[in-house]
Amino acid sequence: MTDTANEVLLEYGGFTVRIQKKYDAEFRKNAVDMLLTSGKSLKALSRELGVSDVTLRIWKRAYLKEMEGLGDRSPGGKGGATPGDLVDEIRRLHKELDRVSRQRDILKKAMGILSEPSPGGMP
Repeated sequence: MTDTANEVLLEYGGFTVRIQKKYDAEFRKNAVDMLLTSGKSLKALSRELGVSDVTLRIWKRAYLKEMEGLGDRSPGGKGGATPGDLVDEIRRLHKELDRVSRQRDILKKAMGILSEPSPGGMP
């Protein structure tokens, strides 16, 4: 028996039988939500979940297509941002958060250095 990301190969009496794994809709939706919000790469998350990266990419496309279809039915009749736009915004915000966090860490180190008493005894 060989277990790959999306299928199980069973060897029985000289024959190999390929069995496709089935994932319920909730698992697929949660996987896509994690992909869109966690900031992890598609390959890393697919390995973590035990799903092939191709399958996760297909789920993502289907989810985004479904959400774009629902975008026209938002309250007030205005479509608003598409899921693709929201994904881009999340990525941009993650990058900005990383940049600001690095700046904060540099400032903390600088404050620590500047607040130390100087060895020469400056007033």
